[in-house]
Formats: sequence, structure tokens, C-alpha cells
Amino acid sequence: MKKKWLAGLLSAAMVLSMGTVVMADEAETEAAPTAVTTVGPDDATAKYELWSFVDLHNEFYGKMVDLWNEQNPDRTIQITFSTYPYADHHNKLMMSLQAGSGAPDMCDIEIGQFPNYTGENCPLYDLTDALAPYEDSVVTSRLDIYSRNDGVRVGVPTHVGAAVMYWNAEIFEKYGLDYKSVKTWDDYTALGEQLKEASNGEVYLTSCDTGSVDWLWIAMAQYGEDWTGGPDGEVNVQLDSVKKMLTMQQQWLNDGIAMISTDGHVDLEAGFKNIMDGKIASFPKAMWYMSRFKDYMPEMEGKYDLTKIPVFEEGQPSSVGIGGTGTVVTNQCENPELAAEWLAWAKLSEEGEKYIWNELGFDVCNTAFWSDEEFAYDESNYYNTFFRVKPYEILNELAENDEIGRIYSVSASPTINDYFCTTTLNEVLEEGMDVDEALQEAQDYISFAIM
Repeated sequence: MKKKWLAGLLSAAMVLSMGTVVMADEAETEAAPTAVTTVGPDDATAKYELWSFVDLHNEFYGKMVDLWNEQNPDRTIQITFSTYPYADHHNKLMMSLQAGSGAPDMCDIEIGQFPNYTGENCPLYDLTDALAPYEDSVVTSRLDIYSRNDGVRVGVPTHVGAAVMYWNAEIFEKYGLDYKSVKTWDDYTALGEQLKEASNGEVYLTSCDTGSVDWLWIAMAQYGEDWTGGPDGEVNVQLDSVKKMLTMQQQWLNDGIAMISTDGHVDLEAGFKNIMDGKIASFPKAMWYMSRFKDYMPEMEGKYDLTKIPVFEEGQPSSVGIGGTGTVVTNQCENPELAAEWLAWAKLSEEGEKYIWNELGFDVCNTAFWSDEEFAYDESNYYNTFFRVKPYEILNELAENDEIGRIYSVSASPTINDYFCTTTLNEVLEEGMDVDEALQEAQDYISFAIM
């Protein structure tokens, strides 16, 4: 009998991933890993297999295996890590879980793909007991996102992904403009007009994405709306928050204070070049984007500042958690209790969170460390000296007023995101289509696609 958690995906005969359509018969093709490593002793208490789609994640897990074995000589583990390309990874996992064999003991699942695994007859192990020691100090919305429809925890988060504003402070100083006083989107728009005049139109205030829905997530979170409707609601992309953001961006483009993001969004090589060339002066992005400066734009050290994102109305929450990877234990794991305990410890303990912050540059989920001076503000940390503010100063400011919102990831999310990134955003921002008309078109298409 086919598992119901897979039915919605297979009824469309395709897997949607990162804007790429992969037909079901392609998904059955054997995928080859790009890297395989084994860490831990051959006489370990338990041996596991873990798949990821990011080499850096497996490097992190490998270090946590070594540290676990040092601290737990009576319960040692060995893990063989395999890294697959993103689409191959999720397709191979889906098919092996459907078949009832061939799945790894543990696996990374990208947040946009996670809802495909959490419906009825969920094939993921219950992590509630393993997460219990950390539950009170971990950002609740991050745990909720990687839970079954009935609320049972089945995934361990990697980061918060809190959205903040990135500012090229050097540009604003050059033109004598004050970005720090910006509180609302009206303030931001006025600053854009000032920058356009001061730079003779050579520098844009920002770039508007056609290949990412981050701006729309920010708007929804600020108004407390969610186009997915949540676990039990109905999809509605015709929200006031979405209309306001698209209308505002359309006006920025018409007025020449913003440009279309080259190649769709700032998280690509062309986006990095725009930033390094000083073509855009600011943009909102999750805190994990800080790692892009380290990896691709190190010459920008000392030039960039971080603040909270402007809001439509003062008093609104400014941020939202964007992106993420949940790591799971599958129902094919032979010793799931130990695997679950190790996994929760690896990603949420002090040892794990230190690595995630210091080496990966992610804002950690365990809030117990956010105000710890040694952990959060140590100047040996790359990011604490790269930017003009220590990132956890902003994170704590957001947390103080509970300003980090959540947009649910549900079974319809890949369809929504794909349609907006291939059609709606291009129609509105590139072609100037009426916002209401474009959103009605999107609603009609998505409603039909998820029936």
C-alpha cells in the first residue's frame, strides 16, 4: 500500500526542487554521491549512514562524531557520510523511504522539501525525547517547522535564519546619508530617493528578487500573515502584505531607486559582484548570508553594517526565519535512540552550537548562548569583526520583542514558491503587470495544482 505522505507528491508525477522539475522516472535513476567519508572506530557501539546535500554539513557532523566518541567511550558511534546533489539527494531519499529499504539512518532534509515527509504514515523517527533537554531554550518556531502535522518533533534544526538588513555603510557615508535612522519602508523609500540624487543614479538602494520569495516572507511576517494557511488552513497568496510589498517594489523600479536582482537574487555570483562593485547599497537577507561574505566577498570587511529590517508600520515585528535544514532519523534506522540522542546533541549542545556559529556562521537555535559573552561576542569569531556590529546584538534585539516570525512550510509550499519564482515575480517586477491581476492568476494556478 502506498504511503499517504507520498500521495500528494506522486499525484503530480514530479518532484519540485529549487525551481527544477524532476520527473518521477528520473527520480528512480541511481544517484551517485559526490563525496563519501567514514568517521569513527570500526568497533563502535553503533554504525550509521547519514546523507546530506552540503559537504560542509557532513564535515561538521564528522567533527561532532569524534567529539562524541571522546566524551562517550562506552557508547561510540561510526557514521558513513554521503553527499549528493540537492535534487538527487531528496529524490533518492523519497524513493528509498517509499520502497521501505535503502534509506540512510539519518539524513538532512531542506526546509522546502520537509512537508513531503511529515503527513500521515510519516517515515521519520519521533525525536521528542531526544530534544527534551533542549526544548525550553531552542527557538520554538524552528522546532515546529520540523514537526509532523500532529506536532511530534521529527527534525533537528540547524539555524534560525533570522532576516536582517545588510547595509553598505561606506556608500551611505560617502554621500552623507543616514541609514541608521530608517525605521519604516517609507523611510527606506525616502532614503532611496536621496541616494539616487546624490549618486546621480549610479547606485541603487537595493535589488528586487525575481528568483526568491524572501521579500514576501518578510512582508507576511510583519503583518502576521501566511500564504500557506498553516498546517490546517487554505492557501491564499492574495494577502494584503504580499500586495503591499509587490506594489512598493514595483514603484521602486519605476522610480529608478531599485534594480532587478541579477540572475534573480543576491545569493548567486552575479549578486555577489553587484555587492562588491557597490551597485546596490542594501538588501534584506537571513543571517546565514553572512557566510557568503566570508566565502565570496572577504574584501567587504568593515564596510557592511547590520540592522533590523524596516517595517510597514512602527511596532510591527521586523524579521522572519528564512531557509534551513532539518536533520532526521528515518524509520529504517536499527538503533534510533542513540542516533537521535547524538543528533540532538550534535546540533543543539554548547559544543555543537559553537561550531555552527564559529565555523559555519549561522545564527544558532539554542537561545541559551545568545547572550553568553564568550560565545556570542568573542572577537576571535570572524563575523564579530567583519561587520560593524556584532551580529548577536541584532539577534538579541529581535528576540527581546519576539520579532522573529514564521511562515509555515507545508505540502503546497514548493508549488507556491516555484510559481512565484518562475512566473509571478517576473510578471510584476520585470513586465509591470498589475499586482492584483498577477496574484489572481497565481491563486488560480496554485489552487488547481494542489487540488
